[in-house]
Amino acid sequence: LIVAGGGGGGGGGQNLVGASGAGAGGYLFFSNQTLTSSTPYSVTVGGGGTAGVAGPGGASGGQGNPSTFNSSTATGGGGGVRFGLNGNNGGSGSGCDYANSAGSGTPGQGNNGGIGGNAPYFGAGAGGGAGAPGGTGSTSNGGTGGSGTASPISGTPVTYAGGGGGGAYSFGTGGLGGAGGGGNAGNGQGSADAGSPGSPNTGGGAGGASNNAAGGTGGSGIVIIRYAGATELATGGSISTPSGYVVHTFTGGGTFTTNAATLRYLIN
Repeated sequence: LIVAGGGGGGGGGQNLVGASGAGAGGYLFFSNQTLTSSTPYSVTVGGGGTAGVAGPGGASGGQGNPSTFNSSTATGGGGGVRFGLNGNNGGSGSGCDYANSAGSGTPGQGNNGGIGGNAPYFGAGAGGGAGAPGGTGSTSNGGTGGSGTASPISGTPVTYAGGGGGGAYSFGTGGLGGAGGGGNAGNGQGSADAGSPGSPNTGGGAGGASNNAAGGTGGSGIVIIRYAGATELATGGSISTPSGYVVHTFTGGGTFTTNAATLRYLIN
């Protein structure tokens, strides 16, 4: 399982409209992969995108960073944007306002962001998730982040790569983050309200801000490698042994090194 970092939520400006939710980091799952014995494999775990700052007009959040293993790369999530801009592409794309285009997801890794509500109130669109596109904003409320995808690879099903909620218009309600670590958006309610961050090690996109507030920071990614049996056939990461498997979990960069005595590993 390879999950990239989620995008940072858009920052709000002083024009009372919400900023969009960020896209989730790309989600990749492979089975029955063959690795070479006595070989080190580099692992990169992408950090979440930076939060969009508050200020006149607002500011866009940063793109999530990619995660890599064994020549495969999950693409970072698209950063949420301020009013008046197209959404950013990524593993999953970020949302936008009603008059622009939402960001596109990477095929096989995620989904598109959502668009905002119509005039005159402009609730922002949400970020896409690995399992569903970002929700559309209403005239005053932000869209709900796209849901992520569940994986049982660690022994217990965990949902990863949910999209960030879209920010609200001045007196509206911010969109909820998608299942899988997506951050909630800021509520309007007549005051500035920041977007929430994506959850760490899920690749969740951050929520967008409402009014003159900052967006959230994107959730960092994760890489998990699993093979059948009870014997550790490699080193690297945090190792656990759920029934019938050995699991190596990387929440930061490192090296997965196969054992010299074993010729072939099937990562199930």
